[in-house]
Amino acid sequence: MNEIIGYLRNYIQSVNRSVFLFTTLFIAIAITCNYTLGINTAIVSIQSWPLRTAGFFLLFAFVFSAAWLLQFISTGRNIIENRFFFVLLLIAPVIFAAKVTFDQAAIAVTHNLQPPWDQYWNKVLAWPLKFLLVLALVAAIWKWGRFPQPLAGVQLRGFNVQPYFLLLLCMVPLIAFAATRSDFLHTYPKVQRIDFIDQYVTHPFPWKLLYELSYGIDFVTIEFFFRGFLILAFVRFAGKDAILPVAAFYCSIHFGKPLFECITSYAGGIILGAVVYNTRSIWGGLIVHLGIAWLMELAGYLGHLYK
Repeated sequence: MNEIIGYLRNYIQSVNRSVFLFTTLFIAIAITCNYTLGINTAIVSIQSWPLRTAGFFLLFAFVFSAAWLLQFISTGRNIIENRFFFVLLLIAPVIFAAKVTFDQAAIAVTHNLQPPWDQYWNKVLAWPLKFLLVLALVAAIWKWGRFPQPLAGVQLRGFNVQPYFLLLLCMVPLIAFAATRSDFLHTYPKVQRIDFIDQYVTHPFPWKLLYELSYGIDFVTIEFFFRGFLILAFVRFAGKDAILPVAAFYCSIHFGKPLFECITSYAGGIILGAVVYNTRSIWGGLIVHLGIAWLMELAGYLGHLYK
C-alpha cells in the first residue's frame, strides 16, 4: 500500500499545478454539460452504426485533444512536433469509439440463434469480441511505433500483488455508499440485464456467472487500452504529463454511467495512471479495476435485495 501512496505522492508533487487545475475544471464543465444536455445519451440513441461511432469519436477526440491543449497552454511548452504523437492522438479515440459500438459483431455471430439465446449470447460475446478488436489494433500500432516489449505493459516481472488488494479493500466504503443511490441501483448489477434467462433454464446461476466473467473481460480491455497502451505510449513524448490527458479521456468514457461513478473515474484514472507510469505494468490496475467492477455488481445485488 505504501508503494501506491508513494507513486501518487510523487506524482502530486511533480505535477504542474496550473495544468492540474485547468484540466480538472475542464472535466468538471464537461461532466456538467453531459449530464445537463444528455450528450452521451444523444449519441447512444443514434440508430446508424457509422454515425454513432462518429459521434463517440468526436466526443472522445474533443476531450482528449482539449486536455492535451490545456497541457501545452498552461505550461507554455511548444506543441510536440513528433508526427507519431498526432497519429496516436487521432487513432486512440477512433479505436475506442469502434470498441464502444462493436456490438454489431456479436449480433452478426448470434443472429441465427433462437430467442432468447440470440439475445443472451449477443450480450455475453460482445465483450470478448471487443477485446480482440482492441488487442489487434493496439498490437499493430505498438509494432508500428516500435515501442518496447512486452506489449502495452503486459508483464509480471517484479509484480507485488498485496498493495492492490489493500487498495481494493479501501474502496469498499465508497462502493457501499454508491449502492445507496438510486442511479447506481438503476445501473447495477449489470447481470440484471439477463434476468429474462431465468424462465428458460433450471439453474440460472452458471449462465449468470458466465455473463459476469464476460463482463470482467471488458475491464481487461479498458486497462490494456488506457493504462497499458495510452499511458505507456504517450510517456515516450511527455513523461508524467501523459497521465492527466489520459485520465480526462478515461473520464469521458464514463459519461453514460451514474454521476458519482463518472466523477470518481477521473480520480481513478490519475491514480492508476501514476501506478502504471512507475511499474510499467497493467496488472495492479487490473486487479483494482476488475475488483471494483465485481464489488459493484455485488453491491448492486445487495442494494436491490435490501432496499
